[in-house]
Amino acid sequence: MAEQILIIDSGSQVTQLIARRIREMNVYCEIHPFNKVPEISEDVIGVILSGSPCSVRQEDAPQLDTAKFRGNLPVLGICYGAQYLAHAHGGVVTPSKIREYGRAHLEQFDAQNPLMKNISEKSTVWMSHGDTITSLPENFEIIASTESVDVAAFHVKGEQTYGVQFHPEVTHSEEGEQLLKNFVVDICGASQNWTPDAFADTMIAELKEQLGDDKVILGLSGGVDSTVAAVLINKAIGSNLHCIFVNNGLLRKNEFEEVLASYEGMGLNVKGVDASQRFYDALEGLTDPEDKRKAIGRVFVEVFDDESHKVENAKWLGQGTIYPDVIESVSVNGPSATIKSHHNVGGLPDYMKLKVVEPLRSLFKDGVRRVGKSLDIDPKILGRHPFPGPGLGIRILGEVTAEKVRILQEVDHIWINGLRKHHLYDYVWQAGSMLLPVQSVGVMGDERTYESVVALRAVTSVDGMTADWAELPHEFLKEVSNDIINRVKGVNRVVYDISSKPPATIEWE
Repeated sequence: MAEQILIIDSGSQVTQLIARRIREMNVYCEIHPFNKVPEISEDVIGVILSGSPCSVRQEDAPQLDTAKFRGNLPVLGICYGAQYLAHAHGGVVTPSKIREYGRAHLEQFDAQNPLMKNISEKSTVWMSHGDTITSLPENFEIIASTESVDVAAFHVKGEQTYGVQFHPEVTHSEEGEQLLKNFVVDICGASQNWTPDAFADTMIAELKEQLGDDKVILGLSGGVDSTVAAVLINKAIGSNLHCIFVNNGLLRKNEFEEVLASYEGMGLNVKGVDASQRFYDALEGLTDPEDKRKAIGRVFVEVFDDESHKVENAKWLGQGTIYPDVIESVSVNGPSATIKSHHNVGGLPDYMKLKVVEPLRSLFKDGVRRVGKSLDIDPKILGRHPFPGPGLGIRILGEVTAEKVRILQEVDHIWINGLRKHHLYDYVWQAGSMLLPVQSVGVMGDERTYESVVALRAVTSVDGMTADWAELPHEFLKEVSNDIINRVKGVNRVVYDISSKPPATIEWE
């Protein structure tokens, strides 16, 4: 087992960012909720306590048994984590007179302390807290302050326990990465050997042992996660992996043929199944987004089940599950409220009696891409924008028909190709087009038209948890709009979505 940093989550919205920063150092880490902390194993070399939306003064605030690790392992408390360390050991935490949210600057800090190594005077940090530490326990010493917060960082004398009131994991903390590196590499002694190549080699060896001569079926989507999962499993068991790529009739223009072609030469055993009409039939008359998602998911399961029965003695289901999915399923408060249901192979019913193998369950999306690169997977596949499982079915607002799919495929083709042509595709995290249940008056030539409206959507993001609308050049948007209206029969108006997430979601349904 590789050495790891244990991150104990008390419900902060940015806990995943701590893990991402550490993974970027080629150090393995895991997130566990405060109420489900595993036994501290020998491979744990340090512990980080996350922030929280709670106050340590609340009766129902997250409680941590720090005796399990404090004094034995290096510990870093962040925001709530720092306040809890102080509060639980005799310090005083009180409401701030002025809630400190936003940028602050470190001053009066101890440059000789290992946690503050290579941190600059007046370094910008990001604060987000309503409480403040007004009195530290005995043996705790202040190692940094800001203009309005005396205890911006502290150290416990005689042990490797630290706390910071700010959030070093967010990009607004200019030298936050350096501070985390000081803790993870210098104080905890991480060897930084958890590289994509090392991960791939270890995972392939583990898959060989786990799967043996068994057969595995895997649903390919043409996206990053399922492709990297397939390549890893294929390197372990070769032709015993059976990949199925289902055309639900809701893919982008020519995507079914292009995805199948992209897998040629990769040595994957892939079968393409065109089930478009089955999906169209199931969607007939449905307008509610959840009803459409459920119908698409149900038919996908039926088609996948039909095809899986053609693979004799299949025992495993391969999935491209990644770490954010795992974190969500065991979060502090359990799975979050359903904003929209998700569709993937994970929805397969128990009657299929298949064991699950998930080679990517410890990776974030960027880690998946790094592993894919180390496996020499085509950069075009690794750089593909995320695409929803229900495809264009949730980008056609209202009832889905084959004709509406045709219109949106043409629109989307112009939109995505335009981004590529103008070298904007890689700047954008995700882009798509929506066919609205609205018709508008227009004029083409001397004739009045009454045709459909489409909305174009493009966002920038790191991981899709939050997103900003992409500020694309006006000349480019004008060109794309003209192309769509002139070349796609049935559309006479184009709008551009300038909503960010939150409050809007990336998809419209």
